[in-house]
Amino acid sequence: MHGFVHSTERGSAVDGPGIRYLLFLSGCAFRCLYCHNPDTWKLQAGERHEVNELVTEIGKYAEFLKRGGGVTVSGGEPLMQAGFVRELFLRVQADLGLHTCLDTNGYLAADLPDDWFDCVDLVLLDIKHIDDARHRALTGFSNGPVLAFARRLSAMRKPMWIRHVLLPGHSDAPEDVEALTEFVKSLGSVERVEILPFHQMGEAKWRDSGMAYALEGKPACSQEQAEAVRERFRASGIDAR
Repeated sequence: MHGFVHSTERGSAVDGPGIRYLLFLSGCAFRCLYCHNPDTWKLQAGERHEVNELVTEIGKYAEFLKRGGGVTVSGGEPLMQAGFVRELFLRVQADLGLHTCLDTNGYLAADLPDDWFDCVDLVLLDIKHIDDARHRALTGFSNGPVLAFARRLSAMRKPMWIRHVLLPGHSDAPEDVEALTEFVKSLGSVERVEILPFHQMGEAKWRDSGMAYALEGKPACSQEQAEAVRERFRASGIDAR
């Protein structure tokens, strides 16, 4: 079993609980305006790796990762390589005894049976926008399958963290924050919400790829703006960070 890996990071502290071995897979259908990794969009833009090879590499850090951390697979969109991700997670759990975390936009999950997620300990679900029309404008796709996946995870009692990029002028309207808060409240297995302030760190990658960057010159989201949205979630009893 092989997959296409864009890059890896040893020691991530912001992609799931504890310290993580993080794999960025190649391939994503979404075209998010603020994407900071547009170089991951093409499936075969990454390097081909065998599951055995990756398990051996991750195993070098297993004793350290067991101290409250684990392995996170992100992207790109990892569910574009669902068979590879499942095999990797099964091996990471069985051979190394590590916690597994899937960072996904959830759009492709409808193609997978419930038991596919048995090897996933935690889902980081990126909800780009709660409004369908604005989600389409932001990503090129409907949010219907994404929200359906969130409800499905809740019914499965699968632990999840909701991630939301706060993009001023696009996803920070009070009514949208309120709607997202109410949606999260309706779910039964959300452990926390992570509000991620929009930044411009990906602009150079767009330029290097020869693509027009629609958000050029757009001011970054301030920590004060992000904290105000976090407070709205906290006021509803939701852990927001």
